[in-house]
Amino acid sequence: MSAPGYPGSYSQPSYPMPQQGGQSVAPYPVPQGGYGDRSQAPPPGFNMGYSPAQAPVMYQPGAVGAGPVPGPEYGAPQGGIAPAPAAVPVGVPPGLEYLTQIDQILIHQKVELLEAIIGFETNNQYEIKNSLGQKIYKAKEKNDCCTRNCCGSLRSFDMKIKDNMDREVIRLIRPFRCVSCWCPCCLQEMEVQAPPGTTIGYVKQDWHPCLPKFSIQGANKETLMKLEGPCFACNCCGDLKSKDGETPIGRISKQWSGLLKEVFTDTDNFGIQFPLDLDVKMKAVLMGACFLIDFMFFEKVGDANQRSTVFS
Repeated sequence: MSAPGYPGSYSQPSYPMPQQGGQSVAPYPVPQGGYGDRSQAPPPGFNMGYSPAQAPVMYQPGAVGAGPVPGPEYGAPQGGIAPAPAAVPVGVPPGLEYLTQIDQILIHQKVELLEAIIGFETNNQYEIKNSLGQKIYKAKEKNDCCTRNCCGSLRSFDMKIKDNMDREVIRLIRPFRCVSCWCPCCLQEMEVQAPPGTTIGYVKQDWHPCLPKFSIQGANKETLMKLEGPCFACNCCGDLKSKDGETPIGRISKQWSGLLKEVFTDTDNFGIQFPLDLDVKMKAVLMGACFLIDFMFFEKVGDANQRSTVFS
């Protein structure tokens, strides 16, 4: 007696097999080596659908407050297919990978309550953001109390720039120098290191009787770009130009930070624009140039007025 629902014998095939030359043919083609051949399995780390030509995306702004990276589920088989790691661009200092994707930076100086109330100069602090207002770095001036309150805006300092994981990725070193055109032998200069201890460029003030001019230099002090500002410091701080000083390629501008901040504090907002394909090291050097300009022309210490020209 046959089982209910299954007429005929169990040895009878479920589907009719076509015949070719008296030999049965499998209903589906079977790959050579079988379906379970381990030699055809993808190697560890292989990512399905991954295209090497696709540029990696660094989500540096979301590092703070982000939860832990999800790992394999409990009981999952070992040796599974792992996602391919994001490729790191060659020659980019660690921590500056995100700068390869942007062509604009916003720098906002934080308001110091002690400085605003009693006029006691404290270490300047800044937040560095992208065009969407997301914080990508933070910067803090480092020096002593005597230097800040006695040397004023010409003070020397080290500035540490850290990413959202609180890792120092850039260090700015500013020695004590003159700024007036009456002292052409000892003008302003700033060294940029990334990572700290490795010099990637310099910002050097060029002598001019009226205009604030700067040279953006590489690690060997070779001039790569020029920065030129107006005769009187205002919202338009400087145009970034090519090495010969003819072709404009970017801009550093001071932005209006609000009536109360402009009148009662020396906090400033700046914007930096540069080509997207600019060397990431030069983008970091331009950040240093922006900080140098802020201290030279927009820093007010005590009763001393901020400098508005190179000959004041």
